[in-house]
Amino acid sequence: MALLVQKYGGTSVGSVERIEHVADKIAAARSRGHRIVVVVSAMAGETDRLLKLARAIDLRPDPREMDQLLSSGEQVSIALLAMALRKCDVPARSYLGGQVAIHTDDAFNKARIQAIDTERLLADCAAARVPVVAGFQGIDPDGNITTLGRGGSDTSGVALAAALHADECQIYTDVDGVYTTDPRVEPRARRLDRITFEEMLELASLGSKVLQIRSVEFAGKYKVPLRVLSTFVEGPGTLITFEEESVEDALISGIAFNRDESQLTVAGVPDRPGIAAAILGPIGEANIEVDMIVQNVAADSTTDFTFTVHRNDHERACEVAQRIAAELRAKGVRSATDIVKVSLVGVGMRSHAGIASKMFTALAAEGINIRMISTSEIKISVVIQDKYLELAVRTLHKAFGLEAASTST
Repeated sequence: MALLVQKYGGTSVGSVERIEHVADKIAAARSRGHRIVVVVSAMAGETDRLLKLARAIDLRPDPREMDQLLSSGEQVSIALLAMALRKCDVPARSYLGGQVAIHTDDAFNKARIQAIDTERLLADCAAARVPVVAGFQGIDPDGNITTLGRGGSDTSGVALAAALHADECQIYTDVDGVYTTDPRVEPRARRLDRITFEEMLELASLGSKVLQIRSVEFAGKYKVPLRVLSTFVEGPGTLITFEEESVEDALISGIAFNRDESQLTVAGVPDRPGIAAAILGPIGEANIEVDMIVQNVAADSTTDFTFTVHRNDHERACEVAQRIAAELRAKGVRSATDIVKVSLVGVGMRSHAGIASKMFTALAAEGINIRMISTSEIKISVVIQDKYLELAVRTLHKAFGLEAASTST
């Protein structure tokens, strides 16, 4: 008899009808002999509604009070789901994060889980009850409600699965698994039967919205088998697991992209030791995260220092860069927001050469100019002009045969 932790996202519980559908799915799994622990997000749109209310009062609301407010969304959904389960003759009990208890640090709005008390959940399972736990939230050492950041319910689900030594953590959402790329961009994208934690972590960090990055990190660290499934379509989903020997058969597992990129260049900077730190230090102090970095040295002993940041940070980054340029007596600052990042991901890159050249050749054949390049053991990322995003994704998807390749990694 397997112990399963099932996490249902906001779209899965977005209406009374959908909550009743989820209750039927849980009842069916329970009838097959499984012990079920459920983690639930707030109903679709509820967190955004609460954020809007808060910002109507204060554009920078107190972080503690924000967590008090935002955590209320899950309280509604867990209670409704517990009611729906009872209506299906399934004994159920709902719990807030603090009632379980999910212990976190005191970093409001972005707390990290430190420990979970499983006694109450295990007692429910032993009594054939289904505990329904609020995702996205916990409690700090002083008893304050904390939240884990957007998408934090995924992390709640994985953390509970790890603490309970569950046989599998099942993430139910509005897609039926992890695809080779976004099907809205490439209709021939194909669902993967399985993918490694390492590949999924890269895809999540590079723009794939299927899973929160921290949840994948948590699952990999604690060896929690993770499966992405659709709430609305029956199927096996995608299993996220550890690398297997057969991985050499697959060069590329997926193509990720990120539309939220912007590029800055500090031009004509003196080429001397410490310049990179002189530029990136103040950027980091402004709490701006830098992604890709390229430095080009000219014949006149100056360098152009180019880097990318999230588009939301573009204006602040420009202000900081202008100040730095003046201090360093650089030639100026150039910036661009009409860019995107497209990335190939696959553990097969470790054992196959020529993937980068094949990628660059395919893009060149379509007249797509590459502005920046970044690589790692299992990833190649390029920055291109945003108008070429869909063409680039479809071109690479075809070049690497992802619509016809084996789904096993």
